[in-house]
Amino acid sequence: MRWTRKLQLVIPTLLIVTACGAPEAPQAQNAPTTVPDKPSKPVELNVLDVAGNLQLTQGMIDEFVKANPDFVSKVNYTKATAPDMPGKLKAEQNSGTSQTHLVLTGTDGLSSVIEQKLVYELLPGYSAKLPDLEKTYLPPAWEMQKLAQGQGVAVTYYPAGPLLEYDPAKVPTPPTSPEELLAWAKANPGKFQYARPANSGPGRTFLMGLPYLLGDSDPMDPEKGWEKTWAYLKDLGQYVDNYPGGTTDVMKNLANGTSWMVASTTGWDINPRVLGSVPAGMKISTFKGFHWVTDAHYAVVPKGVSGDVLSANLALIKFMLEPKQQAKAFDKGYFYPGPAVKDVTLQMAPQESQDAIAKFGRAEYDKLIADNPKETSLPAAQQVKAFQRWDREIGKK
Repeated sequence: MRWTRKLQLVIPTLLIVTACGAPEAPQAQNAPTTVPDKPSKPVELNVLDVAGNLQLTQGMIDEFVKANPDFVSKVNYTKATAPDMPGKLKAEQNSGTSQTHLVLTGTDGLSSVIEQKLVYELLPGYSAKLPDLEKTYLPPAWEMQKLAQGQGVAVTYYPAGPLLEYDPAKVPTPPTSPEELLAWAKANPGKFQYARPANSGPGRTFLMGLPYLLGDSDPMDPEKGWEKTWAYLKDLGQYVDNYPGGTTDVMKNLANGTSWMVASTTGWDINPRVLGSVPAGMKISTFKGFHWVTDAHYAVVPKGVSGDVLSANLALIKFMLEPKQQAKAFDKGYFYPGPAVKDVTLQMAPQESQDAIAKFGRAEYDKLIADNPKETSLPAAQQVKAFQRWDREIGKK
């Protein structure tokens, strides 16, 4: 089902060490110094999605191909998990053949490719082939773009969470603070759940949102600035039976009554209810004084692609950032709202998107988005450290 395409792991995947020793690092590959305005002949693009992003952007890509047959002759779409992606790119680059031409990734895969130097630096070198991003993006999306360190371009954005989603028949009065959630979990052991943060958007925003709620010394430093957060998660963990490997299983548990309340985001609230995978009557609540933890998906270009392929990629990315195309990102609420650029309204979206969000959206979301602070996700290195520590100290059970 479409909604199972979830945000993926951030922890970089390492190639297996064989008896012959560690695998070779990818050969250094510099980006082409000159890129033509258009390919010398139409290229066949291989696009890899490791974030469920095609749910939002495949319509944009298909329309680009239809409108620009002199740039792209065909697109081949494949999907994988974010942890598998770095190893795949390394193997291709070591062999001298970059079969993957464009990767659509969340902050997790972005962290991996930045850390392992697997993609071209697109900015500022090719900025002339893209719109003025600072002027084009919504301000929070521009902040998320900075996390790419020039090695990717944000194509979708949303103020994700943290939210609580619950069954009102089981939870008549939802918690309004972390302390109330802890007390509720103690009184209802095993009935609150969130997925492993390294493989879950809701799990990730729950983790990154707690330092703001708990008053930690530095919400951007999970090693030295999250003393209250780590202590809280250990206390809460006494009443959490298990941490599923991804959000899909969490939502299944909410739907079948195994869990009564879960960590969620705007997209994971709306989209499963649109698709009927979660009952329409589920409710959401927020913590008083919460900060949104924002999220984005990025287009990155693996090292080793030709100048013609890079030319087509840059033209495609520019096209995807046009307001008319960005309106497709409303989809069925999967990354609500979804557009990364300014001046894109729901009324510009396809009628199917408008109908889905009119029926399953939340009237309160626009006000919550407008009235609460928005914080960027942790930068790449800090994300990896946060997830590794959570795995080591919280998720080990």
